[in-house]
Amino acid sequence: MRTHTGEKPYKCDQCDYSAARKTHLHIHRAKHTGERPYKCDQCDYSAAHKCTLDRHLAKHTGTKPYMCGECGYRTADRSHLSQHMRIHTGEKPYNYKCDQCDYSAAHKYTLDRHLAKHTGKKPYICEECGYRTDDRYTLSRHMRTHTGEKPFKCDQCDYSAAHKCTLDRHLAKHTSGYRTTKNTSPNI
Repeated sequence: MRTHTGEKPYKCDQCDYSAARKTHLHIHRAKHTGERPYKCDQCDYSAAHKCTLDRHLAKHTGTKPYMCGECGYRTADRSHLSQHMRIHTGEKPYNYKCDQCDYSAAHKYTLDRHLAKHTGKKPYICEECGYRTDDRYTLSRHMRTHTGEKPFKCDQCDYSAAHKCTLDRHLAKHTSGYRTTKNTSPNI
């Protein structure tokens, strides 16, 4: 019933987030703790929630049963297909409109990143160099510059990369007849 009333009685004690369901608050809190107890047994991936790990494991099997009828995009996750479809429909749900300007987004995480521009808050800080960001994932990507971690592995040779886009460029070299030039621009 709270879906219809908009009531969100479950409040986060670390930020202004509130939820209609207790389970949603529990999922949210993992963003603050950084705890990721669910580990993939096939790679270095870990997740805060079992359902997230389950979605990740489907990528190891290569099974992508959900397909876009417009462009052929395939995914292992039904919600990803739903989000993808917004590219074709142009839909930007009412829930994802900025309350401080005319900006609207098709995805909640995109709106969240936009809202940080209004507040200027960058709560995620690199203890090595002081780099600050408004996004936990961006900080974890940044940390690879210090750790040298390269979690994205080529399945056709021993190459590995710190960022998925770098691995994607490398994989293109394995496809027949395709040549790439070395990109010397910094990769974030």
